[in-house]
Amino acid sequence: MTNAGADWMSRARALRLSVRDFVEGGWRPECAAPSIEKYGPRDGRLLYTIGSSGSKMVNEAVAVARRAFEDGRWSRLPLERRKEVLYRLAGLIEQHREEFALRESLDVGKPVQGAYQFDVPVSAARLRTVAEGAEHVYGKVFAVDASNLSYQLRRPVGVVGGVVGWNFPLMLAIEKIGPVLAMGNCLVLKPSELTSLSAARVAELAMEAGLPEGVLNVVHGGPTTGAALAEHPDIDLLTFTGSSRTGKALLVAAGQSNMKRLVLECGGKAPNIVFDDCPDLEAAAEAIVARAFWNQGEVCTASSRLLVQDGIHAGLLQRVVERLGALKPGDPLDARTTFGALVSEGHRKKVTDYVRGGKESDARVLYESNAPAPLAGGFYLPPVIFDQVSPETRIAREEIFGPVLSVIRFRDEEEALQIANATIYGLSAILWTRDLGRAHRMSHNIRAGWIVVNATGRPAQGPGGGVLSIGGLKQSGIGVEGGIEGLTEYTSTSTVQMFV
Repeated sequence: MTNAGADWMSRARALRLSVRDFVEGGWRPECAAPSIEKYGPRDGRLLYTIGSSGSKMVNEAVAVARRAFEDGRWSRLPLERRKEVLYRLAGLIEQHREEFALRESLDVGKPVQGAYQFDVPVSAARLRTVAEGAEHVYGKVFAVDASNLSYQLRRPVGVVGGVVGWNFPLMLAIEKIGPVLAMGNCLVLKPSELTSLSAARVAELAMEAGLPEGVLNVVHGGPTTGAALAEHPDIDLLTFTGSSRTGKALLVAAGQSNMKRLVLECGGKAPNIVFDDCPDLEAAAEAIVARAFWNQGEVCTASSRLLVQDGIHAGLLQRVVERLGALKPGDPLDARTTFGALVSEGHRKKVTDYVRGGKESDARVLYESNAPAPLAGGFYLPPVIFDQVSPETRIAREEIFGPVLSVIRFRDEEEALQIANATIYGLSAILWTRDLGRAHRMSHNIRAGWIVVNATGRPAQGPGGGVLSIGGLKQSGIGVEGGIEGLTEYTSTSTVQMFV
């Protein structure tokens, strides 16, 4: 279902945007003195204003969540009942597919058709995945004889604080809401102040799905609100998706408050490594463009470093540039657009500074469009590809989080591995080779939590979204998300010894 004929612009004009906190099952009044202004990525106009919830609302939301957890209105429900609510919520998100696609596009600047086809249905699917996966979270039974029984039990961790990034607002909210609630916890969630349109709407629909009041609460604001969650002494676990810099600050806050547990999914600088025995250069070129420029490059797993073996350098780059012609930059609300705007003027300036730095280095600009912006005032930046990039330059080392691809040549497997690991990050990596031995050697030695061999940009057979357990290494995070292991992150364990 593509909904290609939808008049997204008319729908956007009819959509009434309001950002308010959602606590204890209801909307809170709008702040009398809004402190944050959000400007729309597509045209730069004021989209909405929000007040920063700050410590007062965070304290109230945490107290509400604590009462809800302690009285067992959700934590003591049979798992089958919790599954039913999550399934109903998934269905409601699908029913409101157009609304959520619009919210995501207006907030982030991403193409609305992409949000409609990917972000919304995948969010609903992940709710169903965690609902089913919850049945497979097991404890352990240890050595047993006639006079004793020793076992490990798992139970909800308690009150969880969630802070999520801005590039996939709905999906990132669901990646917290789904496993946290499936395991019987209560949640206080803070979306990014750059993208505040979807999370509280999900909370409202969760009430319609049958979630008890106080189990899911959403508070808005900037760093002050996030700090209040991180430092709160009555939050048992903090889960975060965002930059490594913020992740480090949360580690400090957790240690200085109540030593709350953390699940952190942070930055990345993924290598896309193409050996000269690549099985399909056409497929590799397609995947390189897809992985580097999807969502305008605002993806933590974006393969922003292209490592190419000397013998295929020219041929592969020619194919990559040709594939860039398939991108359709434009107004994010145009159903034909496949490449939209960056999230904010501040972020565009940051990415532009990296591009300027790349031009001032010894790197060569291989591709940069000079096409005019689709709409005046919008935060548009076309894709840029740098060739002959030194691994020591900023554009090769730092997470840009924008449509910038750095091409680095290598001679052999040893050099490719050294370059791939020469980063503070360890989130994901891709490699292309026919040599099964090389694929295994590289996979065992690349310091990344998610490694894909011979991946294409097209859907392929394999586990569905949210089934794999993926976690970052080095400064890319702590813990895992997805799969059974991702669910167990939101449980606590006790070992019981019984003697009779």
